[in-house]
Amino acid sequence: MKTPPPPAVPRRSRAVAALAVAGCLLAAGCSASGGTSASGADPLGKAGNGRFRVTLVTHADNGDTFWNLVRKGAEAAAAKDGIDLTYTNDPDAAGQAELVRDAVRDKVDGIAVTLAKPQAMKAPVAAAKAAGIPVVGLNSGISDWQSAGLLEYFGQDESVAGQAVGDKLDDLKAEHALCVIHERGNVALEARCAGVKRTFGGRTENVYVEGNDADATAAVLTARLRQDPTIDEVVTNGAQFALTAVKSVKASRSKAHVATFDLNQDMVKAIKDGDVQFAVDQQPYLQGYLAVDALWLYRTNGNISGGGVSPVLTGPAFVTKTNVAAIAKYAERGTR
Repeated sequence: MKTPPPPAVPRRSRAVAALAVAGCLLAAGCSASGGTSASGADPLGKAGNGRFRVTLVTHADNGDTFWNLVRKGAEAAAAKDGIDLTYTNDPDAAGQAELVRDAVRDKVDGIAVTLAKPQAMKAPVAAAKAAGIPVVGLNSGISDWQSAGLLEYFGQDESVAGQAVGDKLDDLKAEHALCVIHERGNVALEARCAGVKRTFGGRTENVYVEGNDADATAAVLTARLRQDPTIDEVVTNGAQFALTAVKSVKASRSKAHVATFDLNQDMVKAIKDGDVQFAVDQQPYLQGYLAVDALWLYRTNGNISGGGVSPVLTGPAFVTKTNVAAIAKYAERGTR
């Protein structure tokens, strides 16, 4: 993916497009994902007006607030750069792969993709490469992005994040941790729990739940906590699952504490209230923003973040009761 970028859009065309974007934004009539006004008109046009087209393809399930943050970051970068952004998602690996192929057939100018299940993405990424379309990775697949042929990668080293959580649990004097994995085969979630186990001095066990079924998840956690009162820490891999775990702790009358990877507005409140000990923030808004902006920089100036050999890390950072107030204002506006 390190071939020279195609010729940049002529300066005059870029200027015209930039002025049009600015005018549209001032009028509050543009959509960052489509470049259309609320009335359905399309005064800016598509590629004919020099606007780049980028598709962001994730493995998100519908309704997951984490991915709303990724999308918002991507839309912010698209609005700044004058990009026509299309966001698509499918939690099924085969479905996600087909969405990437759709973007290749559509001859977009760039693709950003998550690699939760890297093997499934190799063929469609290769097809994009053959078509001369740059592809960058984000969020999942930090160990696989180079072998998959991606140009750049933006995200958190999940193994390092997991090890940091293991150290944190030692500091908190925990002894038996339950690491909750809500999607089987997701390399990022597996790496996190493996990292916890690597550094945590106590006992770590994984439990698998169906992430798209909150009631079933709660039932599994409640039953496990009732079965084993020695579990004193539940570590989840998403903010919504941590909130479910809090309910399960109460329902089972367990003395376990709850900690989590990832952050959202509800999690900020839970940390403030003391229901959750801490969250590991990988900054999903930043991941979406950097991925889209990187494609624009590559197309217009040949820039490659990390030189194509190193990932650009967006985490981990711990959010606890002592520092959550500084994050709260950003969470309230939906960007953290």
